Parts: sequence; C-alpha cells; structure tokens
Amino acid sequence: MSTQSTASVTTHVLDTSTGRPAAGIPVHLSARTGPAGTWTALGGSTTDADGRCKDLPTPPRGTTHVRLDFRTEEYLPPRGTGAAEAFFPEVAVTFAVAAGEHFHVPLLLNPFGYSVYRGS
Repeated sequence: MSTQSTASVTTHVLDTSTGRPAAGIPVHLSARTGPAGTWTALGGSTTDADGRCKDLPTPPRGTTHVRLDFRTEEYLPPRGTGAAEAFFPEVAVTFAVAAGEHFHVPLLLNPFGYSVYRGS
C-alpha cells in the first residue's frame, strides 16, 4: 500500500422509516495501521440537516482501517421511551482503506435495523 497520500472518508445517514435524512447524529472516526494495530480516535462530527458529516477528520498516512461510530441513540430514543425506539443505540462500521482513495460509507437507519455500503 502506498503511503504517499491518505484516504478520505465521508458519510451520511438516511432514515429509511421516514425517507428523510437523519440530522443530529454524532459520528466519531477512529483509525489504525494494520489489522492488529491500536485504534486512535481522530475526532468526529454531527450529521447536518441533510444527514451528512462534511467535516470528519482526515485519517493519518499509513491508515489501513477506519471505524465510524454512529451514536444512533441520539436520533432514535432508547427502547421503552416511545414509538421510535432504537434497538441499536450505536452502530460501529469498520472497513479497510487504501491511500489516495475516497471512501463514502452511507448508513441506512430505522428503529430496528440498519445497512451500510460503500457509496461514491
């Protein structure tokens, strides 16, 4: 893997139960070098009105794995508190990255499930 440049990461969250962007979800980004490396917290952002995080930190050179931690309980209340309960209070998505590439990883969310994929 080339370490001449770093990977870039973006995300957005869509609420599939309403068909709308999910605003106000804290998202934290961590990175590591190699599968046995130690995770380093890099910082985070909060989804905007369009469900996007436009200011996630850039992973450092040599990063091979990235983890996005979505604090979904901030958007969907915990179980037992109302109609839109969050069965998953947080979603952690870990994926491999390569230097010089862009990785857009959307989260499709509803109170009882989620899905992620590599977008463009």
